[in-house]
Amino acid sequence: MLDQIPTAFLFFAAAIAVVAIPKGPIRNAFMLLVPLIAGYQVWNLEAGIHNQVELFGFTLDLMRVDKLSRVFALIFTLAAFLSNLYAWHLKDTVQQVAALIYTGSAIGAVFAGDLITLFFYWEGTAIASVFLIWARRTEGSYNTGMRYLIIQISSGVILLAGAAMVYIDTGSITFENMSLGSLGTWLIFLSFGIKAAFPLLHNWLQDSYPAATVTGTVILSAFTTKLAIYALARGFAGTEILIYIGAIMTLFPIFFAEIENDLRRVLAYSLNNQLGFMVVGIGIGTEMALNGTAAHAFAHILYKSLLFMSVGAVLHRTGTSKASELGGLYRTMPLTAIFCLVGAASISAFPLFSGFVTKSLIIDETGAGSYPIIWAVLVFASAGVLSHSGIKIPFFTFFAHDSGLRPKEAPTHMLLAMGLTAALCIYIGVSPDFLYSLLPYEVEFQSYTMGHVIGQLQLLMFALLAFVILMRTGIHPPEIRAINLDVDWIYRRLIPSVLTTINRTVSRVWSANTTFWLRMVNDVITQLHNSHGPEGRMAKVWPTGSMVLWIAILLGVTLITNFVS
Repeated sequence: MLDQIPTAFLFFAAAIAVVAIPKGPIRNAFMLLVPLIAGYQVWNLEAGIHNQVELFGFTLDLMRVDKLSRVFALIFTLAAFLSNLYAWHLKDTVQQVAALIYTGSAIGAVFAGDLITLFFYWEGTAIASVFLIWARRTEGSYNTGMRYLIIQISSGVILLAGAAMVYIDTGSITFENMSLGSLGTWLIFLSFGIKAAFPLLHNWLQDSYPAATVTGTVILSAFTTKLAIYALARGFAGTEILIYIGAIMTLFPIFFAEIENDLRRVLAYSLNNQLGFMVVGIGIGTEMALNGTAAHAFAHILYKSLLFMSVGAVLHRTGTSKASELGGLYRTMPLTAIFCLVGAASISAFPLFSGFVTKSLIIDETGAGSYPIIWAVLVFASAGVLSHSGIKIPFFTFFAHDSGLRPKEAPTHMLLAMGLTAALCIYIGVSPDFLYSLLPYEVEFQSYTMGHVIGQLQLLMFALLAFVILMRTGIHPPEIRAINLDVDWIYRRLIPSVLTTINRTVSRVWSANTTFWLRMVNDVITQLHNSHGPEGRMAKVWPTGSMVLWIAILLGVTLITNFVS
């Protein structure tokens, strides 16, 4: 019975039901139960096409189950459970409903077997997730949410246009591996790239995630970009341009993260960096590379959520996530500090932590191919991760200078969510075979060889030494209150400024033209009146209101002239 219901519909039904459940422990327990039921369903689904429906002559595959879609659906249900546990204290119906619809849409998109179904769920994630930003209820979050919504909706519109063109070209709407050989596939590729935060298309991520609520940011970090990674793996595996796009993605966030003061923005840049590794794996497109992408996405959702949870707990207790205002919090938030260190070790790929056994799949496959420069880029980017996420986040939050803040430890439910997530990060790192068994293809890879362990430890120790030298010599960028410019300055400042200037110029021209035409009309009517006199022809034939008609005509000409020019 349960396997006949699309997994997404479980979350949609729960979103309706949660409104009727009284706020408090019962509702929060229900929020935990839903992803558990969904995870059980996903785990037991048989491979194949389920839940086909007919719509306007198209056959829609609502549930295409294979090992690639299953592993992403499983981590999405797990992330939903951990996020809802972290948000146990919430009594905000808007956030709870939005979280359920957002999760359901992401899982529905993962199981979508055709481009039309994918489009509906794609837009569902956009519309639901924006409420997690608006739920902060500040002017800044409203404006940020509007920018986020426009970008995400635009991604869906581009996807729909691409799907229509692909259907015209091929007669099929099946969501399968494509090549960049037509305008339609390029549009779909662009749509996926926007959601994956490709370079120059990335700033919606750094703009929106830090603007969301404490719990909203944790939920946002799990779904949108990883859905895009899944879509790229499904639709464009082996597309070589992705190798170079991914390499750039691993590099440029490092420098922005190093100078950023807001720790949630640091983590957003770090998220962009980690996505780059996955995109490289998709571009290589071999079975091992795709295994690495899926495994790293799985591990990344966990350790990135853990880092956002720890910084969110600090924000919850202190009211700030600025590195310049924090420090010394290990005294009163020791458990949060420990969990943050686990997340930092995982993202930095320390042996015995999850990142080590997943990232190495991608890096090794890159080195085994004909991409030595890309391999070197990934190795350098791995060292950079240690600096901005592995060291900077825990160091400036819990250690460094003493900020004088003495907040309480994080609430129990937050600690429990962080503890479970940290345990999973360690379990995957110590025993990766379970995760490897879930991957799309058979894994013949040993993470814990002498060469892998020693090589990674050398890389990490050199990166740590570099950080110490930079700090001791004062070269490391200081943590100060500042606004760092990224390409989002173009659409947040430059374009509005240009449009404002154009608007003012047009208004001045309009005002000048209006004054000119009014004077001319007045002069013409005065001359006509004087030449014919009170009893003249014009005075007899034209009523007094004719002047208004001529003014309206001339103003219309002026308006058209201004519009055309």
